[in-house]
Amino acid sequence: MDVLDQLQSVIATRRGGDPESSYTAKLFARGRAKIAQKLGEEATETVIAAMQDDPAELTKEAADLMFHLLVLLTDAGLSLEDVRAELARRGGISGLAEKASRETK
Repeated sequence: MDVLDQLQSVIATRRGGDPESSYTAKLFARGRAKIAQKLGEEATETVIAAMQDDPAELTKEAADLMFHLLVLLTDAGLSLEDVRAELARRGGISGLAEKASRETK
C-alpha cells in the first residue's frame, strides 16, 4: 500500500468521527460544499507556490491539495482506485481526443 492509499484509509476512518478532535472529521461534518471550497483554496495556493518557483513550498501545497482531494473523493464515495481506473481508461488516447470526446457529451 503506498502513502496515498494509506492516507485515504486514514481519511475514511475519520468520517463520522469527532469534529472537535479531528480536522478531517470537521471537514466531513461541514459537508461536501465546504470540502470542495477548501480543495479550491488549496488548488489556488498550489498555483501561487508554482508561480513563486519555490520547490519546497510547491511540494507542501501539492500535499495539501492531494489530501483535500482525497477527502472530497471519500465524501463522494470514490477512491483512488476509481481515479486510477479512469486514468487507465484514458491510456493510449490523445489528450486532445479525450477532451474532445467529453465536450460532445
